Amino acid sequence: MTKTRRKPDLLQGTLDLLILRTLQWGPQHGHGIGVALRASSDEVLSIDHGSLYPALHRLERQGWVQADWKVTENKQRAKYYRLTAAGRRQLAVERTRWSRLSAAVTRVLGPAQ
Repeated sequence: MTKTRRKPDLLQGTLDLLILRTLQWGPQHGHGIGVALRASSDEVLSIDHGSLYPALHRLERQGWVQADWKVTENKQRAKYYRLTAAGRRQLAVERTRWSRLSAAVTRVLGPAQ
């Protein structure tokens, strides 16, 4: 039996891209990633913890992010995530995929000829 690599679904792949992009600016804890995504999208994107943390764990298992426990400014212990070299490479791949996908969606939504 041949093993086929399953493509991540559109929403999962998009969330992965957004997280990797956010971590490109520097290490951040999960809540901070959510705040950054909301702020950088002019309050349009709001990622709930039930989606964000499983995505962070998946990215960590894939070796695209690495996590370390640290203390926040509020003196609370939190897991800080940072982009790895493999994550930087994957970010470039995902940005290319996103460009192709968004161009295709734009074509589909464009005016009928």
